[in-house]
Amino acid sequence: MQQVAELAGVSTALVSLVMRDAPNVSDYRRQLVLAAADELGYRPNVLARNLASRRTQTIGVVLNDLHNPFFAEIVDGLQAAADDNDYRLLIGNGSHSQLGEERSVETFLQFRTDGLVIAGSMQSDDLLEHTSRTAPIVVVGRTSSSEVFDTANTDDHVGARLVVDHLVALGHERIAHIDGGRGAGVIERRAGYRAAMHAHGLGQHIHVVGGDFSEAGGRKAAHVLMQHDRRPTAIFAGNDLSAVGALDVVEDLGFDVPGDVSIVGYDNTSLAAMHHVSLTTINQPTEELGRAAIDLLLERLDGNRTEATHHVADPELICRSTSGPPPAS
Repeated sequence: MQQVAELAGVSTALVSLVMRDAPNVSDYRRQLVLAAADELGYRPNVLARNLASRRTQTIGVVLNDLHNPFFAEIVDGLQAAADDNDYRLLIGNGSHSQLGEERSVETFLQFRTDGLVIAGSMQSDDLLEHTSRTAPIVVVGRTSSSEVFDTANTDDHVGARLVVDHLVALGHERIAHIDGGRGAGVIERRAGYRAAMHAHGLGQHIHVVGGDFSEAGGRKAAHVLMQHDRRPTAIFAGNDLSAVGALDVVEDLGFDVPGDVSIVGYDNTSLAAMHHVSLTTINQPTEELGRAAIDLLLERLDGNRTEATHHVADPELICRSTSGPPPAS
C-alpha cells in the first residue's frame, strides 16, 4: 500500500479507502490509485481485511455429484445471487457419498466460510443440525422438517404425481419407477408415484426398481424392467441421468421410444433438452432454488432471522418426444 501511495502521490489512507471501495473518494483520485495498483500488480490482502470485519465474504458449496448437470445448474443460481451480494463461492465435491460430503463441509469450516450450501445432502438431519451450530446451513434439493437449518427444494411428491397423471392421460397403466437409491428427494418421488398410481386405481401395476441417480443405474434398472413378463409401457426415472441410461437400454433392445415404451425423467437439465434426447421430464427451477438458498443464508448472517425456513418451489411437467400413447394391445 505504501508503494501504491508513493507512485500515485497520495496517502496510504486514501489507498485503503479506494481498495475498500469507499464512496467518499473523487473519481480522479480513485483512478490514480487504481492505475498505480495495476502497474505494481498490487492485490489487497482480503484475508486480513476480512479478519477485521469477522466476515470472509465466502460461502462454501458442497455438491453431491459433480457429474450430475442438475447440481451445476443449481450453482448458476447460487452464483448469480452471490454476485449480487458481493459474496464468493467455494465449490466442494461430495463425491456421491456421505463421507465425501462430510470432508468437504469440514474443509469449509476450517477455512471459516460464512455459511454453507449443501446440494443433495446425504447427511442425517441430526448431523446437519450439529454442523449448523458452527455456521448456518441451507440444504438444497432435499426436504426436511428441521427446526434448525433451512432448506430450498421442489415439491417432489407433486412432481411425481404430475408424471403419473401425464402417463395415465396418455393411456398407460403399466408404469414402472426407477428410484434414486439414497439420493436426495428419492423418498418423496417414490411416495408420490405410489400415491398417484393408487389414486388412478393402478395399485396392482406399481413396480419400483432401485437405481442410484446415474446413467449406469438407469441402464441396470431398465434391463430388469424390460426382462419382466409384463414389461412396462412407461418408465418414470428418478432423474434425467437415469432416464437417459434407461433410454439407451430400451432402444438397444430394439424397442421404440415412445412407440413401445415411454420414458420420463426428473430435473429438466440441459441434458434432457438436447435435440437427440428430447426427454419429457419434470422441471425443477434451479435458478429460483439457488437464489433462495443464498437469500436464506444471508438472512441468517445478517441476524434478521433465527427460526428455520423451508422454501418449496412448484414443479412443472415439460413434455417432449419420449412420452406418447402406449402401443395398441
